[in-house]
Amino acid sequence: MDVLWEKGSATVSDVVESLPKDVPLHYSTVLTTLRILENKGYLKHSKEGRAFVYRPMIGRDQERENAVTHLLGRFFDGSPELLMLNLVEGRKIGPQELQRLRKRIAEEEKP
Repeated sequence: MDVLWEKGSATVSDVVESLPKDVPLHYSTVLTTLRILENKGYLKHSKEGRAFVYRPMIGRDQERENAVTHLLGRFFDGSPELLMLNLVEGRKIGPQELQRLRKRIAEEEKP
């Protein structure tokens, strides 16, 4: 998805070529993944010449929101507080990130 979000559209070959070299994925693996994503509604394809060109149907921000919603429901009983406590207690959030979160929370609390 990152490749498609960055490029806007891409063929399977474009995606394979854009992957980091230390990620040895074959053409058929990428094609299968793109087809699965299309079946789930994340992508659409069109035929351009002999190639299928894939385009994202969902933005990065929307997918991020969907992933967080899924994570909350599956692992934290729908509680953002439990998620945040897990991140803080597990030392997954550094001091600068905590400060930004405090600032953002304070902004949200203003009438």
